[in-house]
Amino acid sequence: MTYEFYQEVITDFEKLLTTEIGYDVIIYVGENENIKELHAHSSILSTRSQYFFAAFFNEWAEKKDGKFIFRKPNVSPQFFVKIDLTKLQGFEVLKLLIVVDELNIQTLIFHIQEYLIKHRDEFLQQNPIEILESVYQYESFTNLWNSCLEKICEESETLFESNKFIRLKAPILKLLLKRDDFGLDEIVIWGNLLKWSLAQNPTISQDITKWSKENIIIMETTLHGFIPLIRFYHISSDDFLNKVYPLKKLLPEDLVDNLVKFHITLSKKPDIDNVQPPKQSKCIFDSILIKHQHFSIFYNWIEKENDSYYNSVRNIPYDFNLLYRASRDDKKDMKTAKVGYSNGNNYSIRNQPGYGPMFGGGCELHCNNTMWYSNVGFQFTYPTLNLQTYLGQSFKVENYEYFKLNQTLLQYCM
Repeated sequence: MTYEFYQEVITDFEKLLTTEIGYDVIIYVGENENIKELHAHSSILSTRSQYFFAAFFNEWAEKKDGKFIFRKPNVSPQFFVKIDLTKLQGFEVLKLLIVVDELNIQTLIFHIQEYLIKHRDEFLQQNPIEILESVYQYESFTNLWNSCLEKICEESETLFESNKFIRLKAPILKLLLKRDDFGLDEIVIWGNLLKWSLAQNPTISQDITKWSKENIIIMETTLHGFIPLIRFYHISSDDFLNKVYPLKKLLPEDLVDNLVKFHITLSKKPDIDNVQPPKQSKCIFDSILIKHQHFSIFYNWIEKENDSYYNSVRNIPYDFNLLYRASRDDKKDMKTAKVGYSNGNNYSIRNQPGYGPMFGGGCELHCNNTMWYSNVGFQFTYPTLNLQTYLGQSFKVENYEYFKLNQTLLQYCM
């Protein structure tokens, strides 16, 4: 017969910690008036922490009167007690994770990251850049890295519109640009990379015609590590000619030569190997007419919520299934796509003469100047996202897309 006494052993260890009988380690944590002296046992610490194991058995720890001495002025005393993660603020949990990494407690490194990802989603969603700036140098935090990077990629346009963007540290920007799911047009990424580079060199003019040779060298040096991360072969010929080629002195000569050949060749096949595929957002919305940020506006209108209820596509409980795209499908297929349109299950995105961009089913959501509005008593208004900014071209009358929602909607036409 087998007996297990896990809880009893844990209780005995807690008693040992409380009574301090036989302690041989003194740890000083905190600094100035906030210093706390803690007593512990080397046998227990060495089994739980690789940091203490190395200190004890490689004999590099300070020793006085038969006791090991550790001084941790950078660690808050609050982290050397029994901790309830649910009672800590998000950034306090992050600081705890850094302390745990310093002490090399592998089990806790994994579980604290898992806790943040599973139970502090709002904290991660609101502060991905600040979190990355705190942890990007820690190789053991890859789970947390990836979670923050995914959240930024889901709202990539928002990052570029934020004043935080130009203050991004270069290693973090590189991590983002390496990702396949950083789903923005490559020319938009290129333009914002130039914006970031100029922000790092504020004495250089925004007008490239005024750049001196020294300015060009500085900008080339700033951009050097980022050039391989830009997928130039997925930039249109017009954009290459107007927005990339004028800055050719910032690029390697062989890259410029290959890009010129690519854009003047009818086959449009790169004359090099290992061309990276285009970046593709993991967003579930399959539309070539608008970006996924528009869908949060549309969902709010469908559910009659205010414009902050679904403030992120991650919060939206529905998927759009594309039924018809005018630029892709035969016109006769539109009739099939419209089946069920009148009962509110299907929605279209289109540009209607005299009305402008529209979204809706039996009731419509119109875009007029700077606002989306409902035609049901004008009761619901939502800020617009500039269509031409996201499309890079006009929203043409012949542009149609029909979608079907994957779950039944509430009745929304009054």
